[in-house]
Amino acid sequence: MQRLFTSSAASRLCLLVLTAMAAASPSAAADGSQVYQSTCAVCHTAGVAGAPKLGDRKAWTPLIEEGQAILTAHGYVGVRGMPAKGGKPDLSIEDFAAAVVHMVNASGGKWSQPDAKGFAAIRSEIVKREKELAGAKPK
Repeated sequence: MQRLFTSSAASRLCLLVLTAMAAASPSAAADGSQVYQSTCAVCHTAGVAGAPKLGDRKAWTPLIEEGQAILTAHGYVGVRGMPAKGGKPDLSIEDFAAAVVHMVNASGGKWSQPDAKGFAAIRSEIVKREKELAGAKPK
């Protein structure tokens, strides 16, 4: 009986630790506002290097019109004055996309988080954009 209790207690402890770890770091299901605050706000609050400010409908409208796959992919790879992945090399595409949805929706858009089909389109656009950028670099 004591061994069963110990095993059960150890299982609960592991579950608590894993839950805490998941809550402490952004994940595929991360809240876009959290990713925005930790990564994007530095530039998108003040408009650094021409970044469209959060909530600025006029600045965001032409970007929103590009479409979710293109805007997300180009931002993820790096576009205009924006560094790839918002300057955070370990940022996943899922977390980046969540932040883009948050910014778009706070700036006049009505986007949903991408589903599997949406992520496939984003990844395809990333490959195209990376090829474009590689071809544009001097040899």
